[in-house]
Amino acid sequence: MVRDHVKVATAARQVAGQPEAMPLHDLVAEIAARRDEFDRLSHVPRDVIASMKRAGIFRAATPRRFGGDARPPAEFLRMIETIAVADGSAAWVAAFGSANTYLAALPLETQRAIYADGPDQVFAGGLYPLQAARAVEGGVRVTGRWRFASGCMAADWIGVGISVDTPLLTSQANSTVYMAVCPANEVAIIENWDVVGMQGTGSHDTSVQDKFYALEWICARGSVGLVDEPLYRYPSLAYQAEVHAAVNVGLARAALDTVTQMAGGAKIMPGAPKLAERAYYRSELARGEAKWRSARAFFYESSERAWDVLLAGNPIKPDLQNLLRLSATHAAHASAEVVQQAYRIAGIAAIHKSHRLQRIVRDSMVVTQHASVSEGTYEAAGAIFTGVMPGMPYP
Repeated sequence: MVRDHVKVATAARQVAGQPEAMPLHDLVAEIAARRDEFDRLSHVPRDVIASMKRAGIFRAATPRRFGGDARPPAEFLRMIETIAVADGSAAWVAAFGSANTYLAALPLETQRAIYADGPDQVFAGGLYPLQAARAVEGGVRVTGRWRFASGCMAADWIGVGISVDTPLLTSQANSTVYMAVCPANEVAIIENWDVVGMQGTGSHDTSVQDKFYALEWICARGSVGLVDEPLYRYPSLAYQAEVHAAVNVGLARAALDTVTQMAGGAKIMPGAPKLAERAYYRSELARGEAKWRSARAFFYESSERAWDVLLAGNPIKPDLQNLLRLSATHAAHASAEVVQQAYRIAGIAAIHKSHRLQRIVRDSMVVTQHASVSEGTYEAAGAIFTGVMPGMPYP
């Protein structure tokens, strides 16, 4: 199905004079060959982002009316999972190919301006902490600094999170929390990303000084898209959780593959059995596979079920939204546990800084720290199951 889609996209780009599409497996090969470079630079460089564009990553959530693919979420999640097997940081940045669902809440004329140069637009958002904005005629003025703008070094557009004392938009009159968007070159990037895991994501701080944002470039945070296509009725906050979880699903697959390849490797201690000859290794490998496959099945089943509901013309009800969030959180945490299992049974070879498992372990721990798949999701999901209002913004 993905292969057929690439053929159609290639033909369309040739007609439009756009760069020829890149097969996903070629993109993955390029990422695998350059992942050490991403860590060294603390970001994924622009030429790799260009390859991601050619592979259709950043048109995945662009509305069809603007030349995009508007892919079913589960289809895009599998792309992110595949990239994550090669590198977690690259997959994390690629995951923001889903972020154009946020832009769908902006006025249609604003969206038309965003996609005027084509559907392959890269959006990055450092939306927190919220910064107070001052309402002025036609918009707001804001001075502030935001954290965690993953992929900002190669973004075309950057969003920031703002709050105001009174609602700005009559169409979204219940909100005082907004996202404001502008071209990336109008936002300062403060290169301060120095972390243990996901070093290559370039999740630097961003800032603006007394910047004016017109009302047409502002929308309520998490509001429903204005584009009349199924993807923009899919819960955007649940989708955010899913794309992050997909990174860990791919990292767990990489960990299992790595430790499996080590099964018949050289013995360090004289007379010691190979890993494949050790009962604990075989048992834990099997348990890891079972845990990964079970969590992954729940993850994709929930997303595909929600998509079927939308295609049938029905809204996604709270109980299904809850499953979307829960399945994403479970996939992220279960995958991190699988990575830890793989590391434990890998033996002494895995302690070297250069060993593949080292970066996989560090990256997978970062995913579980993200707010959208945090431990709090379990508490909130349980509250929904019991009919109690959760003690956090949810779903």
